[in-house]
Amino acid sequence: MIKIYKIKKFRRINQGYTIIETMIAISIFLVIVMVGMGALLNANFLHQKSQDMRSIMDSLSFVMEDMSKNLRTGYNYRCFKEGQLIPNNPRDNDTVSTPSSCPAGNSLAIAFEHQNGHLYIDPETKIDYDSEDQWVYRIDSGAIFKSEEGARSGSFVQLTPEEVDINISYSNFLVLGAEKGDSDSQQPFVTIKLVGEIDSKGIKTPFSLQTSVSQRMIDI
Repeated sequence: MIKIYKIKKFRRINQGYTIIETMIAISIFLVIVMVGMGALLNANFLHQKSQDMRSIMDSLSFVMEDMSKNLRTGYNYRCFKEGQLIPNNPRDNDTVSTPSSCPAGNSLAIAFEHQNGHLYIDPETKIDYDSEDQWVYRIDSGAIFKSEEGARSGSFVQLTPEEVDINISYSNFLVLGAEKGDSDSQQPFVTIKLVGEIDSKGIKTPFSLQTSVSQRMIDI
């Protein structure tokens, strides 16, 4: 004998999410959003820092290019060591127009006659004097300064951005073959070395730049 059983079907009642499930879901969503926002803000900060650094480095590279171009077309290189005064009197015996080398690379300033510069000739003695139109580049107080009027007071202007801090202990001008005479067998040659750091929004990034320039006008 076979017994037949009636199977009752139970209908599932759709009751939705509980308040605890909803709170858990919202919490997880907020955590994901916060993590995503943090990553986005960090990426934006890094991009802005990269743009700022690129702008500052472009300015610094332009300064190096400007010095290189003017030194290449100039002549009568004269270097000045740390602590050595740059004369600004055209009748000084030790004028900025007198060529001088610094083979040790311990020079923090270099003066030279610009391609359109000239010397002052005394009408009585017929002696050539510095006409105070020499160009001078000097490294001082963590920056590079330029003058187109010799070392005349108030003629220097700062070329490098404020964010750039040049270390004078490792930065210098190396000058070779600047002297003139029968024993002069080397073309005037300058090496510019800049070492320091860039302080952008409280973040310091070291840099090191170096370039070499040879006088275009033949002088051997």
